[in-house]
Order: sequence, then C-alpha cells, then structure tokens
Amino acid sequence: MMEGVPPSIRDEGEHLRMCPQGPTCCTGPMEDGLARLGTQETQDLIREAGRSLQAALNALYRSFDCPTKAKLSSAIYMSHRVQRRSQRSQRGAEDSRAALQSTPPYFMDLHAKSERSLPATLSPLGAVYSQSVRLYADLYADLRRYYRGSALNLDETVSEFWFRLLEAAFKTAAAAKTSLSEEYLECVAKQREVLRPFGEAPRDMKAKVTRAFVTARSFAQGLSVAGEVVKRVSQVSLSPECERALMKLVYCPHCRGLASVKPCPNYCSNVMKGCLANQGDLDAEWQNLIDTLLQVASSFSTEPSVDVVLSSIPARIFEAVGYLQDSMDTFTAKVYQTCGALDESGTGSPPSQEPQRKRGASLTASPTAGLRLEMQVADLSSKLREMQQYWVQLPAALCSKLASSSSSSQQDECWNGMARARYLPEVMGDGLANQINNPEVDLDITKPDMTIRQQIMQLKMMSNRLKNALDGNDVDFQDASDDISGSGSGMCQTGHCARSRPGGYPPDNNRVRSGAEPQGRLYRVLILSPLAALQLLLR
Repeated sequence: MMEGVPPSIRDEGEHLRMCPQGPTCCTGPMEDGLARLGTQETQDLIREAGRSLQAALNALYRSFDCPTKAKLSSAIYMSHRVQRRSQRSQRGAEDSRAALQSTPPYFMDLHAKSERSLPATLSPLGAVYSQSVRLYADLYADLRRYYRGSALNLDETVSEFWFRLLEAAFKTAAAAKTSLSEEYLECVAKQREVLRPFGEAPRDMKAKVTRAFVTARSFAQGLSVAGEVVKRVSQVSLSPECERALMKLVYCPHCRGLASVKPCPNYCSNVMKGCLANQGDLDAEWQNLIDTLLQVASSFSTEPSVDVVLSSIPARIFEAVGYLQDSMDTFTAKVYQTCGALDESGTGSPPSQEPQRKRGASLTASPTAGLRLEMQVADLSSKLREMQQYWVQLPAALCSKLASSSSSSQQDECWNGMARARYLPEVMGDGLANQINNPEVDLDITKPDMTIRQQIMQLKMMSNRLKNALDGNDVDFQDASDDISGSGSGMCQTGHCARSRPGGYPPDNNRVRSGAEPQGRLYRVLILSPLAALQLLLR
C-alpha cells in the first residue's frame, strides 16, 4: 500500500468526487492530492518522452553535421537520460552535446576539404590565382555563412564571385601599366552574359552549388523546427478533465484496495487518447514534415550528389578560367569594340598572354566520400521513419507498462474504472474530433489548444519551405532555437551579407533568395523501468 493511504478499507468510506463510490481507504483530501500527483507524474512522463524525441532529432542533426560521432546513436544518448535521475540526466545530455559539437561537421567538413584543395587545383593558373587568393576565400566564407543561417542571397553571392573573378582575370591580362577605371570594369562585367567568357561552367556550378546548399540548410532547419515543436508541445499542461480521468485510472484502484490490479488496456488507451487529443492532431503535419525531410535527405545522393558538388568547386573554377584564357583574345577584342580600346594612356591593345594552365582536378568525389554519403542518407532516413508515428503511438507507449496484458485471459482481471472486470467501450480514434464520445475524458472538441494549433502551423510552414528547397528555391527564415541546431539567429551579422556592386550583372535565377523529482507508482513503472514501448525512438 502506498505511503499516506490507510492500510484498511472502511465499509462506509467518504464520498469521493473522482473515484467510484463504495468502500474506500481514501479521504477527500487524499483524493485531491493523489489526483495532482497522477497529473504531475503523467506530465513529467510526457515531457521526458518529448526530451527523448528532441535528443533523437538532435542526434540526427549531429549525424548529418558530425559523422565522426554518428555511432553515438539516439538510443545510447536517450538511455542515459531515461535511466538516470533528472539532474544526472541533464549533466549527461550536456556532456554528450559538448562531445558532439567538438567534432568537425559533415557538411562543413566537405566544404573545408574542398577549400583546402584550392591551391593544388588553381595554382597552375598563375597570377589569376596567386593575386586573388582572397577572392576564393570570400566565396567559401560566404557559402559557410549561408549554410549556418546568414541571410545571404546565394544566387547573388555566386554571381558576384564570377563578376570579381572576371575583373581579376581581365586585369591580369591587361598591361601592367594600364589603369582600369571602375566604369570600364563594369562595362567589361556587363559583357559576361552576352559573351560568356567562362563558358557554361559558371551557370552550371551556380545551379548545383545553390541546390546543394539550399537543401542542406533547409534539412538542418527542418530538424531544428521539429525539435522546437516537440519541446513546446510537450510542455502543454494537461486539462482538469484529464486530471480526473488519470486519478480514476491510476490511483482509484489503490483507494479500493486493488493496488496490484492494472488498468484494462483499452481503458488506458481511451484515457490517454483523451488526454493527448490535441497532440494527436499534430500527426498529419508531423508525418508530412518527416516525409519531406526524407525526400530532402534522398536528394543529397541524387546525381550530382552533394559531396561531388562541393569537392568539384575548385575544378569547375579551373575549367572556367581555362576557358577564358583560351578565348581571351576574342573576348578582349569584343570588349574593346564595346567599351573602348586600351593602352598605357587609354588606347591600344594589351599584350597577349599564354595560358599558364596544367591539367585540372577531377570533377568527381572519391569512392570513400560517396560511400560515406550513402551510409549517411540511409541512416538519416531510417531514423526519421522511426519517428514518423510518434504522436499517435504516444498513448500506447504510455499505457504499455501501466495497463494489463491484452491477452484474453486477463481481460476480466483488470481495472475498468469501476471494478475488477472487463472493459466494454470501444477505443476512440486519435485527435480531438474523435473524442466526442470518449467515455473517460469529457472534452469540448470545439475548443482546441491554441499552443498546439500554432505548432501545427509551424510544421506546415516548414514542410512548404522544404518543398521549395527541393524545387531549387531558397527559403527565407531565421534559425530556430539553439536547442537543436546550435546555429545563429539567421540574420545578416557582422556585415557579411552578399555584396552589391553598382552596375553588376543581375543573378540568373531571380527565384532564388537567399522541479522536484516525481514519486509514485506511475513514475516508477514508466520511468525507472525501461520505456519498452518507446524503443522505436531509441534504436
């Protein structure tokens, strides 16, 4: 018998408000206290499950962003949280996050390796590379900031790079004593789209780089938004109607001297479906978001895969500059025709220069990188699918250890809310609308929880952004809470936004933009023993 409950049943017990009338060992004040306890235990359990799902989403984010720690799966991470007390669990989570954050990010690791290959790939270009090292560094820095959430216009950023590269190459080709005015350079830049001095490499590279970075950033943002939704929904308080239903489910058997009798499984399901009715309404948009995240993850390995795109940036630049050097005489002749001829005093032609190129780098990533990406996508997709049914499986997960076995031999030996007997009502569906005839929780289905409705809208908005990203369109957003992504605010900071240059050629694709520890039977059963029903989240 629980502490605080008299050990004997009185034949004429007090009139209780929530438990069925009859012999009881509880008093009115005890009933109120047990009702509050049952609600607090259930609320803590829901929040703990939410934190577990957040941790799983965090592990997914880190496995995409930090492959070295991919083996630190959500199962390991969450088992530490579930099996330790709240303070120790929190310290363990912080230690895990710190360990994860100390490793190089996966996507940024690809980015860094690509940048490190620049000297070996581009040094054969001679002065076009050696005199413009900062130009190439700026491109990679802008791409890095974009991925991390800065409000850069990605299309304009890449276009600006080619504008500045053409300027640098033209200056190199011109005579050393020639002074090129800003107006003349802008005139040169305006010929870029007409004359295509770099060939098709800039347009092709920009399309592929934009797709890679837009989808990668939107995927990370989708995981972050999903985690924030889980956090906020898990903090929604249970209703007074749910408090009464939980008291009747969990502690009324104790008041009748039936502490060892577990609730009937269908009875528990109706109580939990009623208590989590609003949460059940998340299911459609949650599944839609997961489906879209799966599509985005799949796009990473679609040819050209994201690892190929990033690793081939230096080679595409080499190819483009080589094309320009091969056709420099033709290009300069047409520029002089349009913008005016040059010599040391403003007339004449610059001396021609022989190309200083050697063989360029391969446009494909290594087999190891391809295999790594394939494994990464498979792992992400598998874990996302495991989370897809979370909101509709949560009631059953909560009842899995609380209720009795569903075997026919025990259906007459369970607590049905009134006595030890079979539970006859049918099980309700999921969501608020399906609770209109719920016999256990009296809900007004015309008054949905507004916090949860707002989170449903957040899921819908994020799904639309992901779909836009799949179509090659950038998404305007500010990064969500640091709880999942660890990224910044998403605003343009420290002045590192896309540079605009008067007279610069416009981008090709205008669409692209950039408490106290709970005690009691319910908590002991569901928290201190393994959460078997939530194994799907812990694998």
